[in-house]
Amino acid sequence: MEDDRIIGMFFERSENAISETQNKYGRYCHSIALRILGSDEDAEECVNDTYVSLWNAIPPQSPGNLKQFIGRIARNIAINRYNYNNASKRLRASDIILDEYSECIPDNAESIADNAAFREMLNDFLEALPEDTRIMFLRRYWYFLDIKEIAEGMDISPGTVKSTLFRTREKLRCYLEGFDITLNDNGSRRKKAAGLPNEQRGITHNEKQ
Repeated sequence: MEDDRIIGMFFERSENAISETQNKYGRYCHSIALRILGSDEDAEECVNDTYVSLWNAIPPQSPGNLKQFIGRIARNIAINRYNYNNASKRLRASDIILDEYSECIPDNAESIADNAAFREMLNDFLEALPEDTRIMFLRRYWYFLDIKEIAEGMDISPGTVKSTLFRTREKLRCYLEGFDITLNDNGSRRKKAAGLPNEQRGITHNEKQ
């Protein structure tokens, strides 16, 4: 079913909107949550919560890209669940990725997903990156792939991935500072901004170069 029709069903408050969304994007949302949480059970709960959030969001919102919209919701819910589950546990790979991301993104950005102005800033930044760098950045911070996976998928060395991501995070920090969105040395915010980038840009984690 076309996305426009599914969105129309949400506006009509038809219960079939959820089932059609599940048929089309259920596996997609599950893969996002599973990548972050590492648990099928937790991922499935996040997907169910995603449908509830989607039902509450549409209307009034009418997303131009349903896949990106629902993917962002699933990702935010999964990150919140991950933070709750691991509040007192040992550091693991996803902690490292989130720590890297927080170096250049204000710490309330994940919890407020729909600030259009902030998303537009991030979109502009991503659009200006070389294509390979943009793909690498999204695979790391959207799909939570580890360095080795990114390197293998792009046929480059892990060292190249690490150095490129480091430089890109620094560029993003400087870019946001230009909009008066700055972070302290420890990564905490000095001035707040809200929202997330338009994460996918049509790039999937198994995209080949």
